[in-house]
Amino acid sequence: MRYPDPSAWMLTEAVELLQCADRLHRQFFQISQSGEVPVWEPPVDMYVNERALGLLIALPGVAPEKFEVTLEQQAIVVRGERSFGASLGPGAVLRMEIPYGRFERRILLPFGSFQLAEILLENGCLKITLDRLK
Repeated sequence: MRYPDPSAWMLTEAVELLQCADRLHRQFFQISQSGEVPVWEPPVDMYVNERALGLLIALPGVAPEKFEVTLEQQAIVVRGERSFGASLGPGAVLRMEIPYGRFERRILLPFGSFQLAEILLENGCLKITLDRLK
């Protein structure tokens, strides 16, 4: 579509790009309610093979003592807190896109029985391996 005024075209494109960025941000950092306290949900990748199930959960800036992993019936739950502690120096906050505070992610497991085999926090990602029980 051609616009008679080039600035109208640029504004339309800018608004569309901002809306797309906002959708992506909401997709990866969803806020939900867990009990009475709002929490954010970290993004997860999951893979499975005949022997194990693997999860990779993005938790940059979360200290090892600030989260817990529990295996429940047909679900694994990761909960904890990312503290607002990275100091960028004095000044006013102009943008704050990284979620802080309490987080919780409940991931439903595929059919079968699993046993927690490994939990490893490395490079800002939590790697969880569950062995499939026969």
